Amino acid sequence: MSDIITRRAFLSNMWMWGAGLMGAAGAWTSWDLLQPTDTGGFGGQIRGAPADEIPADDIIVIAGARAYLTRINDEITALYWKCTHLGCRVPWCETSGQFECPCHGSIYNRAGDYRAGPAPRGLDRFPVEIVDGLVLIDTSTIIEGPAPGGEVIDEPQRGPSCLEEA
Repeated sequence: MSDIITRRAFLSNMWMWGAGLMGAAGAWTSWDLLQPTDTGGFGGQIRGAPADEIPADDIIVIAGARAYLTRINDEITALYWKCTHLGCRVPWCETSGQFECPCHGSIYNRAGDYRAGPAPRGLDRFPVEIVDGLVLIDTSTIIEGPAPGGEVIDEPQRGPSCLEEA
């Protein structure tokens, strides 16, 4: 009679096995969360464009870096596309040749210098390095934009503002 398992012992063993299997399944599916993350995305180093393809009077959008690349006085600058006022994405306006924030009207020139609106400073920047002719943008470090007052470039507004059209 000692070889016969009682109903209570059987159910107890099944509950323990079930809990053990659920724990193992949870650990198995959580393994990816425990692995180190790839630093190739935003918050790391992002490959931009070839340095010789960045025009002297326009900008290039690098979506992975959330940045714009521009050439100012023969130096390549990466501008963070986030407005320094409240963090809206600041698009480039082709017609005016300026960055114009659609949220509250802050305006920045092609160098990211403050021109108008409620923003406290110019657009923030990312460090840039050129390796083998390719621009690398370090999005792990944000350099605070310049205070209002001195513009690096003196380019007048090209045409109508994109904010006036909206």
